[in-house]
Amino acid sequence: MWTHFEAVHAVTYFHPRARAAYEAVGLRGYWRGYFAGRSAPLGATEAAPVIAAFFTFAPPMVSRALPAVWRLATPTEALRARLTGAVQALAELTYELPEAHLMETADLLEEAATAAQTAGRVLGAANAALPIGEYPLARIWQAATTLREQRGDGHVAALVAAGLDPVETLAWKVAVGMSPVNLLGRGWTEEQWHAACERLTQRGWLTPDGTATEQSRADFQAVEDATDRAAEHPWLALGVDRTDRLRELLEPIARSCHTLIPPDSPIGLPPLPA
Repeated sequence: MWTHFEAVHAVTYFHPRARAAYEAVGLRGYWRGYFAGRSAPLGATEAAPVIAAFFTFAPPMVSRALPAVWRLATPTEALRARLTGAVQALAELTYELPEAHLMETADLLEEAATAAQTAGRVLGAANAALPIGEYPLARIWQAATTLREQRGDGHVAALVAAGLDPVETLAWKVAVGMSPVNLLGRGWTEEQWHAACERLTQRGWLTPDGTATEQSRADFQAVEDATDRAAEHPWLALGVDRTDRLRELLEPIARSCHTLIPPDSPIGLPPLPA
């Protein structure tokens, strides 16, 4: 299910209409829109809570954006811009689907998002508390975003429980094949990156030449398994048949959204099966 709803959420990062919507409220530059839009459900927050919640960004990078972006746009304006851009993007990507298809998708996905457990999950809870939109595409995007952030909160908790810090997590993902292009752009210095690799080597996660060990793969799979367990409640609430129906409904939407996501994307979303 993650490969489907994550793709829907991701239009806010990769579609030009999403970028234009942020620029229209004064948030020019990719990272201003990103930090304002994603943190806006928390209100006009300072950098510290966002550094903690977003996890993988270097603190100075977040601090350059927050709280300065709130002088350009209020959280309410940022929220309106992110939803407007996302809906415009989805409208372009789903114009061939009948209204009944979108309405049924919105109903089921919203029900799943409502069942998501948000205790201890700050970004998930903040998104779950936002008003429910009126139109199917707005409802689909917001429900996908709530599920995405709720799952992400659980993933961060699993990483912390496994003793991994943000830059170690990124360095390990590069070691197992994720492109460093965007991950290296998250504000960490070369010294911090190399130090993280050294710590992973001492831990037995990397060999001296930077290759991921089999033990590290098993240990990180445990993190992924914990993430999945923490995110399973919406699907248990829907049940097998209705979850399968939602996946079927999301399939054409997710496939269209996947076409926007570059292969070196830092979200690590695998392609849908052919």
